[in-house]
Amino acid sequence: MAKGNSIKMKEVDENEIVLSVRDVTVAIDGKLILDKLSLDIRRGEILGFVGASGAGKSVLLRTILGLLRKQSGTIKLFGVDVDKASDMERLRVDMRLGVLFQHGALFSALTVQENVQVPMREYLDLPRKLMDELALLKIELVGLPPDAAQKFPSELSGGMIKRAALARALALDPDIVFLDEPTSGLDPISAAEFDELVVKLRDTMDLTVYMVTHDLDTLFTACDHVAVLGKKKVLVEGTIDDMLKSEEPWVKSYFRGKRARQLDLAARA
Repeated sequence: MAKGNSIKMKEVDENEIVLSVRDVTVAIDGKLILDKLSLDIRRGEILGFVGASGAGKSVLLRTILGLLRKQSGTIKLFGVDVDKASDMERLRVDMRLGVLFQHGALFSALTVQENVQVPMREYLDLPRKLMDELALLKIELVGLPPDAAQKFPSELSGGMIKRAALARALALDPDIVFLDEPTSGLDPISAAEFDELVVKLRDTMDLTVYMVTHDLDTLFTACDHVAVLGKKKVLVEGTIDDMLKSEEPWVKSYFRGKRARQLDLAARA
């Protein structure tokens, strides 16, 4: 369990792998970004995926989601090989995923409520009144006030945008949520509150969380497991304690630098 996390994680089947990435290779415009990368995420984990800027963290995320094409390798979600899945199997898998893209990626011409309803309109056939009620429930779930529902993204603060985007990611009650730099651009208090919210939602909704991040505070306080991307593959993975013991140069510099030591001392206090 991550240091500083006061909420106890639910007992889960450690052998239940929600996401399995095997020997995935991705090249963009002829440039090799990922080379035979492998990674597993088990049910109930909050995984922090970290690496140097430009290393390919978001590339892997977009590849898993099917937004980028891989050259080779296998990606399985809930045991389903997404490349071999039928259209119906892929639809069922997609409905079990929630995604929060960088900067929220809300539709500027839609209200918060309408943004949250986008996945419902895409995958479900529900009466308008029921969709309104469900959207309001998700908005409340992420800690936004009721009046935020009728606001447009331009009327929201950075922290409110991230919460609105998270509400949309939770619209279909997913089993796994993918968060791409969710605390980027937030002030320390808002970032800490967002981290706490993610942990709380994981525990109350039985979520698995895949989080691309560079935020040391998030890694120390919210993540159960950490995977480090480097040299086009996963260099090191394990708990924060494992990261602190690693002698891999980049990992050592990142997790045992001056700021990291301060965070570790605060977490142990």
